[in-house]
Amino acid sequence: MQIKKATKEDMEDILKIYQEGITSGISTFQTNAPTKEEWDQEHLADCRFVAIDSGNSILGWIALTPVSGRCVYRGVAEISVYIKEKYRRNGIGSLLLTEVIKESEEAGIWTLQSGIIEQNKASISLHKNNGFRMIGYRELIGQDKDGIWRNVVLMERRSTRTGIG
Repeated sequence: MQIKKATKEDMEDILKIYQEGITSGISTFQTNAPTKEEWDQEHLADCRFVAIDSGNSILGWIALTPVSGRCVYRGVAEISVYIKEKYRRNGIGSLLLTEVIKESEEAGIWTLQSGIIEQNKASISLHKNNGFRMIGYRELIGQDKDGIWRNVVLMERRSTRTGIG
């Protein structure tokens, strides 16, 4: 397996994996995957990666979204990481996070954050195991696909190389 920069040719597989996350009910409050154009506009161009197997099949992806258009927050981004269902819990998420952390610091991003639905224990563990800390939660902030209100755990990782550390 290897990590490579995501390209436009990867978009169809990225969106299929995103839809799997939507279907799970604990990955996002989104109810439908965005279009290729919407996904492209929402995510930073520099920090998009996919994990591929030896046959060049995409097993997962990671990308960053700016948290604000205000210049004072230019070094803060939110993580999206999604792994194809049958490949979860195989270390792919850690490989993707390691790569995006390295690249984000080189791009001048000093804080990575993530909002994770409380029931998504695997994602919370993935983030903790890769240097993120829980900074709080948002109580009953959104409804899942079945209309159930859910809490979101807020996690962040501060760079020790970029920004004020």
